[in-house]
Amino acid sequence: QVHLVESGGGSVQAGGSHRLLCEASGFTDCMAWIRQAPGKEREGVANIEADGTTNYEDSVKGRFTISKDNSKNTMTLQMTNLKPEDTATYYCATGSTYVCETRNYNAMDYWGKGTLVTVSS
Repeated sequence: QVHLVESGGGSVQAGGSHRLLCEASGFTDCMAWIRQAPGKEREGVANIEADGTTNYEDSVKGRFTISKDNSKNTMTLQMTNLKPEDTATYYCATGSTYVCETRNYNAMDYWGKGTLVTVSS
């Protein structure tokens, strides 16, 4: 069992920056940020594999950076140039390497409860 807790959500102006933190009781091979906007389906944002390989969705590529600290069991999502369409609840999740490679996030094993980010124009 892996326990995940997200923090750092809040309100930010469009064009601004914000950082999210995920604290985990342990890491597995694939860690990811997934978001769900109001009234929309859940979508992947970025993932990071055990060897540090990162993958980003096109919608955030060049604006968001995912990283992790294995010594602290933490993962961060640094978000820059935020847009109103980035408004969503952001979830931290963990699973197998296969999930990171295929981005089939519905197959993630453990999820946090999420943290809300609101971007205003």
